[in-house]
Amino acid sequence: MIGAINLFLTKWMPLLTPISVFIGVLLGDYLNVWVFIVPWLFAFMTFVGSLNSNFRMLHHTMTHPFPVLLALAILHVIVPVFSWTVGHIMFPHDPLTVTGFTLALVIPTGITSVIWVTMYKGSVPLALVIILVDTMLSPILVPFSMSVLAGSKVEMDVTAMVSGLFWMIVLPSLLGMIANEWLKAEKASRVSQAMSPFSKLSLPIVIAINSAVVAPYLRDIDAKFIQILLTILFVVFCGYLISWGLAVVFKQPRENIVALIYTGGMRNISAGAVIAVNFFPPQVAVPVVVCMLFQQMLAALYGYFLGKVYREELRA
Repeated sequence: MIGAINLFLTKWMPLLTPISVFIGVLLGDYLNVWVFIVPWLFAFMTFVGSLNSNFRMLHHTMTHPFPVLLALAILHVIVPVFSWTVGHIMFPHDPLTVTGFTLALVIPTGITSVIWVTMYKGSVPLALVIILVDTMLSPILVPFSMSVLAGSKVEMDVTAMVSGLFWMIVLPSLLGMIANEWLKAEKASRVSQAMSPFSKLSLPIVIAINSAVVAPYLRDIDAKFIQILLTILFVVFCGYLISWGLAVVFKQPRENIVALIYTGGMRNISAGAVIAVNFFPPQVAVPVVVCMLFQQMLAALYGYFLGKVYREELRA
């Protein structure tokens, strides 16, 4: 029965994701009070995703750094430059909106990417290493990239970011890999399968609560807002596509391709929203917050594409 539920959730995740975003925006005032459970749900999902990983896999990833370097290039050079270019084309006389587009695509990779990588049988160790390295380097990379592309100075709460990373990613990942070593691979796999439906159910809850943050920004909808909405949709869609294309060009195995698609396509929008609201005028925050509406839905869409392209491998 658990297996059937797991398959059902995987099949319908592309539909559950936009529904979760819609519920989050619709019930924003009520869901905001539950924001305290998000780190715990993240930690749980990361733990479940790490149960199929071990320290040998992590060591292999660290000793073969090219995919990690490729991911960093996608996250902080290729996609941000693309977003900056599209922003200038669509909003040539609005530097604040262009800055928002740049910031939305230059912030660190999203923590939830590891959940999607797990769901579509990508390389979880690679995804975890990319998240760890990118987040640790973000206090250097984000301000530098923004300074070059937008001429802006950005400050970041490094202590809070590292602390959140440790509790939501590092510790649960270590515990998952320790459990894998202790239980042995076969038993760990059974435990992971048993807990997987609960992990997948946690994702729509996290999406809904995070989407509640967007609600206040959707009250004044005009022609410019619609233009921003459609442009950020195009940019985020292309971010996933660029990541997939470069992974294929550099002849990465399927597991790495999945990891690169999601780590390269997703961003830590919560962190980006905090940066935008605290250090920039309100216009800069709009593209960053709107980005939250689309990246989870597009993650589900690309999961559908992966299911079509790698059907046999994902069924195995």
